[in-house]
Amino acid sequence: MKKKPAVSLHHRNLIRRYLYWAYKSTKESFERIERKTTQLRVDEFILDHFAREKWDMPDEFKSYVTAKQKEQKKFNPEYLYLKNRLSAIEEAIKYFLGAKELKRAQQLFEEEFTRRIWESRDH
Repeated sequence: MKKKPAVSLHHRNLIRRYLYWAYKSTKESFERIERKTTQLRVDEFILDHFAREKWDMPDEFKSYVTAKQKEQKKFNPEYLYLKNRLSAIEEAIKYFLGAKELKRAQQLFEEEFTRRIWESRDH
Protein backbone atom coordinates (compact mmCIF):
# COMPACT_ATOMS: atom_id res chain seq x y z
CA MET A 1 0.00 0.00 0.00
CA LYS A 2 1.23 3.46 -0.86
CA LYS A 3 2.13 6.03 1.76
CA LYS A 4 -0.80 8.31 2.52
CA PRO A 5 -0.48 11.76 0.99
CA ALA A 6 -0.60 14.69 3.38
CA VAL A 7 -3.98 16.43 3.19
CA SER A 8 -5.44 19.45 4.87
CA LEU A 9 -8.18 19.08 7.47
CA HIS A 10 -10.66 20.53 4.99
CA HIS A 11 -9.77 17.96 2.35
CA ARG A 12 -9.79 15.18 4.94
CA ASN A 13 -13.35 16.19 5.89
CA LEU A 14 -14.39 16.21 2.23
CA ILE A 15 -12.81 12.78 1.74
CA ARG A 16 -14.57 11.49 4.88
CA ARG A 17 -17.97 12.74 3.71
CA TYR A 18 -17.50 11.33 0.22
CA LEU A 19 -16.36 7.96 1.56
CA TYR A 20 -19.26 7.86 4.04
CA TRP A 21 -21.70 8.67 1.22
CA ALA A 22 -20.13 6.01 -1.04
CA TYR A 23 -20.18 3.46 1.78
CA LYS A 24 -23.80 4.19 2.74
CA SER A 25 -25.19 4.21 -0.79
CA THR A 26 -23.28 1.09 -1.85
CA LYS A 27 -24.07 -0.78 1.37
CA GLU A 28 -27.79 0.06 0.99
CA SER A 29 -27.84 -1.29 -2.58
CA PHE A 30 -25.81 -4.36 -1.63
CA GLU A 31 -28.02 -5.16 1.35
CA ARG A 32 -31.17 -4.70 -0.73
CA ILE A 33 -30.04 -7.75 -2.72
CA GLU A 34 -28.47 -9.61 0.21
CA ARG A 35 -31.57 -9.18 2.39
CA LYS A 36 -33.48 -11.51 0.10
CA THR A 37 -31.09 -14.35 1.00
CA THR A 38 -31.27 -13.58 4.70
CA GLN A 39 -35.05 -13.22 4.67
CA LEU A 40 -35.39 -16.51 2.80
CA ARG A 41 -33.40 -18.33 5.49
CA VAL A 42 -35.67 -16.90 8.19
CA ASP A 43 -38.86 -17.57 6.22
CA GLU A 44 -37.79 -21.19 5.60
CA PHE A 45 -37.14 -21.58 9.33
CA ILE A 46 -40.63 -20.23 10.10
CA LEU A 47 -42.18 -22.61 7.55
CA ASP A 48 -40.29 -25.55 9.06
CA HIS A 49 -41.31 -24.53 12.57
CA PHE A 50 -44.96 -24.42 11.59
CA ALA A 51 -44.62 -27.86 9.98
CA ARG A 52 -42.89 -29.34 13.07
CA GLU A 53 -45.58 -27.93 15.34
CA LYS A 54 -48.30 -29.08 12.91
CA TRP A 55 -49.75 -25.57 12.83
CA ASP A 56 -51.75 -24.30 9.89
CA MET A 57 -49.77 -22.07 7.55
CA PRO A 58 -51.58 -19.79 5.11
CA ASP A 59 -51.09 -20.81 1.49
CA GLU A 60 -50.08 -17.23 0.68
CA PHE A 61 -47.00 -17.53 2.89
CA LYS A 62 -46.03 -20.87 1.36
CA SER A 63 -46.38 -19.39 -2.13
CA TYR A 64 -44.39 -16.35 -1.04
CA VAL A 65 -41.51 -18.53 0.19
CA THR A 66 -41.60 -20.72 -2.93
CA ALA A 67 -41.39 -17.62 -5.14
CA LYS A 68 -38.42 -16.36 -3.10
CA GLN A 69 -36.68 -19.72 -3.48
CA LYS A 70 -37.06 -19.59 -7.27
CA GLU A 71 -35.80 -16.00 -7.40
CA GLN A 72 -32.81 -16.92 -5.23
CA LYS A 73 -31.56 -19.38 -7.83
CA LYS A 74 -31.08 -16.62 -10.43
CA PHE A 75 -27.61 -15.10 -10.63
CA ASN A 76 -27.54 -11.35 -10.14
CA PRO A 77 -24.39 -9.77 -11.63
CA GLU A 78 -25.10 -6.53 -9.76
CA TYR A 79 -24.59 -8.43 -6.51
CA LEU A 80 -20.97 -9.25 -7.38
CA TYR A 81 -20.29 -5.68 -8.54
CA LEU A 82 -21.72 -4.19 -5.34
CA LYS A 83 -19.87 -6.69 -3.15
CA ASN A 84 -16.57 -5.79 -4.82
CA ARG A 85 -17.33 -2.06 -4.77
CA LEU A 86 -18.16 -2.21 -1.06
CA SER A 87 -14.90 -4.02 -0.36
CA ALA A 88 -12.94 -1.37 -2.31
CA ILE A 89 -14.69 1.47 -0.47
CA GLU A 90 -13.91 -0.16 2.88
CA GLU A 91 -10.25 -0.40 1.86
CA ALA A 92 -10.33 3.27 0.80
CA ILE A 93 -11.76 4.26 4.18
CA LYS A 94 -8.98 2.36 5.96
CA TYR A 95 -6.36 3.93 3.67
CA PHE A 96 -7.53 7.53 3.92
CA LEU A 97 -9.10 7.58 7.38
CA GLY A 98 -7.92 4.50 9.28
CA ALA A 99 -9.40 1.21 10.49
CA LYS A 100 -11.16 2.89 13.44
CA GLU A 101 -13.02 5.14 11.03
CA LEU A 102 -14.20 2.10 9.05
CA LYS A 103 -15.55 0.55 12.24
CA ARG A 104 -17.26 3.85 13.01
CA ALA A 105 -18.85 4.00 9.54
CA GLN A 106 -20.08 0.42 9.90
CA GLN A 107 -21.50 1.14 13.34
CA LEU A 108 -23.24 4.33 12.19
CA PHE A 109 -24.77 2.44 9.26
CA GLU A 110 -26.05 -0.33 11.51
CA GLU A 111 -27.46 2.13 14.06
CA GLU A 112 -29.20 4.17 11.35
CA PHE A 113 -30.86 1.18 9.75
CA THR A 114 -31.88 -0.33 13.07
CA ARG A 115 -33.40 3.03 14.02
CA ARG A 116 -35.30 3.14 10.71
CA ILE A 117 -36.75 -0.30 11.41
CA TRP A 118 -37.99 0.65 14.87
CA GLU A 119 -39.43 3.93 13.63
CA SER A 120 -41.09 2.42 10.56
CA ARG A 121 -44.84 2.82 10.48
CA ASP A 122 -45.62 0.28 7.76
CA HIS A 123 -46.54 -3.34 8.58
